[in-house]
Amino acid sequence: MARTVKITCGKIYLTAELDDSPTAQAIWKALPLRGRANRWGDEIYFTIPLELPAEKGARQDMEMGELGYWPQGPAFCIFFGPTPVSAGDKPRAYSPVNPFGRVLGDATALRAVADGEPVVVERA
Repeated sequence: MARTVKITCGKIYLTAELDDSPTAQAIWKALPLRGRANRWGDEIYFTIPLELPAEKGARQDMEMGELGYWPQGPAFCIFFGPTPVSAGDKPRAYSPVNPFGRVLGDATALRAVADGEPVVVERA
């Protein structure tokens, strides 16, 4: 079953698909989630009220448009380009995150989102 979410960041609207991981399942159950965008290079993250453990597949190197849950935050992260710890053009998390989904379409539209803008993630 494909679980699709709508992500609203300021004036930007994106659709994303969640995978079948335990993290994705927990996030799906917790929707809608609301927060304020924190920019860290080409990553947006915001604190969410979920305390989830790092999964076996947790990693720092991410793909463009990938969604991750940062256990240390705890935070919902959207990667759309290099971050301050990237070694090149690819996104890299500060520390390991649980990948749990992917933006459908061009995630680089998030470059227009400023720190502090409202973020809403809801079922599509």
